Amino acid sequence: MVLSGFSKHGRSVSRAALGLALAMGVVAGSTVASSPAMAAKKKKSKAPKLKFSKGFVAVAGPVQKAVNALDGTDAAASAEARNLLEQAYGAIEVEDDRFLAGSLAVSLGGKLKDPALQRRGIKSMLQSGKSDPASAPRFNSIAGQLAYQAKDYADARHYLQIAVDSGYTADNTEMLLAESYISDNQATKGLAIVKSALTNAKASGTVAPESWYRRGLASAFKAQSLNDAADIGSMLITDYPDPKNVGVAATILRVLGGYGSQETLDVMRLMARTNSYVETRDYVEYIQAADPRRLPGEVMEAINSGLASGMLSASDPFVADAKQQASGRLAGDKASLPGYERDARKASASEATVSGAADALLSYGEAAKAESLYQIALARPGVNTQRALTRLGIAQVDLGKYDAALQTFAKVTGKRASIAKLWSAFATSKAAAAAAPAEPEAAPAS
Repeated sequence: MVLSGFSKHGRSVSRAALGLALAMGVVAGSTVASSPAMAAKKKKSKAPKLKFSKGFVAVAGPVQKAVNALDGTDAAASAEARNLLEQAYGAIEVEDDRFLAGSLAVSLGGKLKDPALQRRGIKSMLQSGKSDPASAPRFNSIAGQLAYQAKDYADARHYLQIAVDSGYTADNTEMLLAESYISDNQATKGLAIVKSALTNAKASGTVAPESWYRRGLASAFKAQSLNDAADIGSMLITDYPDPKNVGVAATILRVLGGYGSQETLDVMRLMARTNSYVETRDYVEYIQAADPRRLPGEVMEAINSGLASGMLSASDPFVADAKQQASGRLAGDKASLPGYERDARKASASEATVSGAADALLSYGEAAKAESLYQIALARPGVNTQRALTRLGIAQVDLGKYDAALQTFAKVTGKRASIAKLWSAFATSKAAAAAAPAEPEAAPAS
């Protein structure tokens, strides 16, 4: 009895608007191959020793013969095979009969490409209690996948949960269990399973497939859950620190976060440092948040980057106006930095002066000076603590002080906590890259 070849693909998740397209290619309910380390080793099934009732045997033989003869194109033969199968089900007297009836349903469903019939067969085999114990977890997973495809989410959860509880994690079982909750308007439970699956994989010494993180992130977006998006997005950046992953995680945070210009600015700074811009709108929001009247140097960098990437056009009125304003202020702004810093370091300096100088220095890449001033600002009354902590952490990342940055980001609370999580993930990935042994140089050719 061949059990491979079951259709494991369900409906597609609708793409997000706002120009995201999530840059993901995510399909909810579609299974992807698990990594060998994560997949359960398939054991050879032991053929169960079965004893059938006489009445069942009389009808089961013709069913098997009809199934074997089918090529899937003869409508009359297909209908006759279905009719014979129903007679077999009607003749069931003992559980051994039920197991074989299920097996026949699986075979017939495969030939007719009928997932509902396959699902019925798998469920019959499980219900009989005659399945080889080594195969039962996989059978439960298949039953759950087929139920998910049929949008019978409650039934899908029933079987998928049994499979997971049995330790079966191959065939994307955990992620599909999560999606069976999310698709049934139980996003909180589903996303908790997603995060648990990712964490469990890491604890076992492996990293889950990248597609798991992306599907979890898409599910968090669909559920409009900022906290889950930040958690899963930070996991994605830590384990797969590709610019495209930073870009999609940061974009989703901006959409869900409802941030003001100052929070948006610090999200965009992460995109700038990873060159993870997704679309023109990213540059536009960065320019607007930085404001050419406040941070002309940073605005010019964003404009130049956008022009170089082709996502911005010099003839665009918005770009032209922002560039004119920023370039007109740039020289004077740079010249004022030394005096601004001196004033900020005076004992009598106000919090606004200290924080303003720190912000200006950070925008010009003077990370060491900015770090020092943010630490001073944090001791001043009236400081915006969460903003100062976020930017202190950014300065520390720029300096390569990754451990210090992680400690700083861990202190960020409230609306900025999600932003700090992405920055922490970036710092962690940078620290890991810095600690990795260098690739040995190739020996010169003789």
